[in-house]
Amino acid sequence: MRNAIELVMAAIALACLGMTSMAAEPDLAGHTSASHSLALQRSVDQAVAKTLARTWNPPLQAQQLAVTAVDLSEPRKPTFASARGTEPVYPASVIKLFYQAAVHRWMEDRKIQDTTEVRRALRDMIVESYNEPTHYLIDLLTGTTSGPELPEADLKSWWERRNAVNRWFHSMGYPSAINASKKPWCEGPYGRESQAIAAFEPRRNFLTTEATARLMLEMALGQCVNPDRSRQMLELMARDFTAPATDPEDQAHGYTGLALKPGTKLWSKCGLTSQTRHDAALVELPSGKRIILVIFTTDHATERDLIPTVAREILSSISSPPER
Repeated sequence: MRNAIELVMAAIALACLGMTSMAAEPDLAGHTSASHSLALQRSVDQAVAKTLARTWNPPLQAQQLAVTAVDLSEPRKPTFASARGTEPVYPASVIKLFYQAAVHRWMEDRKIQDTTEVRRALRDMIVESYNEPTHYLIDLLTGTTSGPELPEADLKSWWERRNAVNRWFHSMGYPSAINASKKPWCEGPYGRESQAIAAFEPRRNFLTTEATARLMLEMALGQCVNPDRSRQMLELMARDFTAPATDPEDQAHGYTGLALKPGTKLWSKCGLTSQTRHDAALVELPSGKRIILVIFTTDHATERDLIPTVAREILSSISSPPER
């Protein structure tokens, strides 16, 4: 009885907060071939409600969770659904997917050279999720570098160049709410980096789960730059969640992979800070069915079971045969 009451209360909280994306213009529906699915929406809403009803420490609030799911059963007509899918969230290392896509676009356009060093940096940024190679690639993409503070006029020029990746994504219809201009740090920014944070908005990177799912969808369909470059991006995102784990928090074993059964394939990029725990995943089930799951969580970074709980509920729902 208690579980049923908690589930009802969670569903009410979900509805009151406007968790679905129907009220706002959906990023996915507005800019790709994907269309909103009521059936998938029910699966997402049910998964979120069940997750909210579980016991977490501290209790999980609806505004601390954002989810987008994309069903690629029909690649020419993918369907999607979201819970708070257009809400801007600090993405942590998930932003590296956007920098990866930009590097491939720049290489394709011959704005930067395809060198061994660039390839090494791409690998270390996506496979290992290191910050230092990300800094190097952002420098290449934008023609900016970190360093001492700058005079006001020079800082404005520097900031304009630093927004090159944003301009590319926004030109393709990605929402203006996303921001891919900051370097990810461990100890924190200094000099002109912190100077720019104080001087210009937005002061952090931001993504939505729908914008992230759109990028994942374009990679899955071979539409991110071109089919060959989409394939190269996904190659770096392949995760073997069945292999022995040397680090329980690695990208294969600490996130969506915990919800998957043997025989499933996984391509993903996680994000983890002291306040955020995210994953963007493309999953291919043993049946061949492909699903994109983008799950962002805040203020529950140590809850290792949170993302797989949402993923497991959605996958279970869409994998079950329809009721007669």
